[in-house]
This record gives sequence, C-alpha cells and structure tokens, in this order.
Amino acid sequence: MATRPRTSSISTIFFDLDNTLIPTRKADKLACNKLSEILREKCAMPSETATSICNSFLRAFRKCPDNPSMDLDTWRHLLWTQALGDQYRNLAGEIYRKWLHLRYAYLALTPEIKVLLNRLHENYLLGLITNGPSNAQWEKINRLDVQHYFDVTLVSGDLPWEKPHSRIFHEACQYLGVEPHQCIMVGDKLETDILGGIQAKLGGTVWVPLSNAELDVNDPQPDFIIQDVTNLPGLLPNSPKVPVFRRKIDFKVYKGLVSLPDLDDCNSNSSDGS
Repeated sequence: MATRPRTSSISTIFFDLDNTLIPTRKADKLACNKLSEILREKCAMPSETATSICNSFLRAFRKCPDNPSMDLDTWRHLLWTQALGDQYRNLAGEIYRKWLHLRYAYLALTPEIKVLLNRLHENYLLGLITNGPSNAQWEKINRLDVQHYFDVTLVSGDLPWEKPHSRIFHEACQYLGVEPHQCIMVGDKLETDILGGIQAKLGGTVWVPLSNAELDVNDPQPDFIIQDVTNLPGLLPNSPKVPVFRRKIDFKVYKGLVSLPDLDDCNSNSSDGS
C-alpha cells in the first residue's frame, strides 16, 4: 500500500534489525520450544514442567534481555537458574549453552535476506538502526555477521537517543552525507520505526508488520506496507550507483555517554522484547 510515494530521489535505506531482517520473536520461541523437547527427552523431565520452565525463562528474558550490572552470559545463566528452580538448577549451565546455540541457529539471516542486502548495497547506502541494550544488540550483530552489509550501524544503547527520536536518524544521515528526504526507514514497529521516520521527515517509511499486526487509523501511517522485507525492491526506483567511497560508521564510540536505565525499565523499546 502506498499513501505518499516519495521514493524517486531515495539514495539511502535504513533498516531495523529485530523482526525485520531477523525473526527475533519467532526464533526465541522456536528455540525455547526445541529446548523444551530436549528437557523432556534427554532429562526425563515431565512435559508440563519443561514447558513451564522454558516459558518462564522466555518471559523474563523478553522483559529484560540485558542487565547492565553484569555480562550477558552471567545474566542469562541467572535467568535460566531462576526458571529451572531448585530441583533443576544444576542444569542451568548446560541448558543456557544449548539455548544460545539454538537461538542463533534460528536467528541466522536467510539466503533471501543476504541476497536482498547485497543487491541493495550495489545501488544504495544502507544503514542499520536498532533499539535495545548495547551488549545484547552487538552480540546479535557480531554473531550473525550483519554489519558488513551496512555503511552505518547505530544501536540505541550506545547513544543518548532511541527510535522514534529524530536525532538517531539525523545522526545517520549526517555521517553518510545525505539529507533525510533521500532516506527511507524499513521496520516492523509503528511506534518506533514508522513514527520515527515520519518525525525525522525521511523520504518514506516502509512497514513490515508481524503476522498478527494490523494498522489502525490512529497509528502512525506508513507510506508502504509489505508482508516480507524481500518485497522491498518492488517499491524502489532505478537508482544511480552510490559513491565508490563508503566509510563504515558505528556508534560504539558513544558508549559511556548513555545514562543506562534502571532494571525495571531495562526493556524500553528493546528489540529483544519485541
């Protein structure tokens, strides 16, 4: 659907990460479902108990995927220890390792997404703009080897702002040497990706809704709606080649300037909690 087609002068595409390029919500559920099977089959755990443990972990993890007072491994090991309870807490280390392996197996970029990004990168500047805690988001970026597709990478946990704040978009524009009207934002969240793109006065916004999401008249209105991110090229015009010179930018240099949220609010607009 197009409401305000403005893509004729687009030179730059900003992407969200979670549930746009990688299926974070689906992958985390699949990983926990598979782990529940492992607990039943290999640990002789009752089915209801295994399901309850995995669901308990997933709820806690989505609520707070990162704890700034400890490293990622320690925090997630603690979440599994709590979910397993006194009877099974001795399994926490093994279960955490299995979950982490399964999670990234399900999160991996599909061949279709890799082809999409490679082809787009031939003609457009690409940016990755993702909300969420720094350590958790950079772990995904690094383990999934996605950064090399992008000319600028911004994680809100490294910055004083997060989507939908206009500054995070304008900062990316400044470092790429483009104007906001030359950019489009592609993402799954109306309240961050689409609203942010509108408020930043980007050239367009593209919504990739989750399967159960519907657009309400009071929601931020995207310029385009596509059911899969691989449909994006159909919205784009022929574009001249981007300059041969590309400078890779990431904003980890901002680390230390950010006022980290309290634990009760550690999932503010977090991508892991999508």
